[in-house]
Amino acid sequence: MHYDIAEVIKNIQTLSENTGAFEVLKDFERVLDELDIYVFKNWEEGELCEGPIVNRYSVKCSFMWEAKEMPDPQGGKRLLDYGCKVVYKKTKVLVPRKIKDPSDYRPGTKKGKIDPHPVWIVSIDMPKKLMQDVGVGSENRENLQMAEMMRYSQQNPADVQPPAAESPAEAPAGA
Repeated sequence: MHYDIAEVIKNIQTLSENTGAFEVLKDFERVLDELDIYVFKNWEEGELCEGPIVNRYSVKCSFMWEAKEMPDPQGGKRLLDYGCKVVYKKTKVLVPRKIKDPSDYRPGTKKGKIDPHPVWIVSIDMPKKLMQDVGVGSENRENLQMAEMMRYSQQNPADVQPPAAESPAEAPAGA
């Protein structure tokens, strides 16, 4: 199966038009970030080419890398540990050729010829439960940080006194 760059662009355009799908994609990406997938080589370079496809129990997204920039399989292995299904596939994406001379045109048109470029496609099928659990965890962490900030901002600096250091000579008798 070949991916067409025009289909990839259409998929991204639908995300900008559909806020629900965009929110799902942000949740998907948050899980990848929380599981530290981006510390593995080339994982940050991936481009969304398909998805998010929302099923009953999971969400599937496919990402694309240049053939020479395959993402480190250890990142995919980490996802497997959390119940994700990860599939690596080497394929080609069809990209219009840049026109430099007349031989670059498709016969009878003013459009460039289509050339296949080798790419890696990594499809990740992520459980919705994992996305929900990571979402709740990050919300709780944000709420705790906000509560701490509010607690400190409500204290008057004059009310906060550093503890007095007691010297042995000033210690109360009988201590």
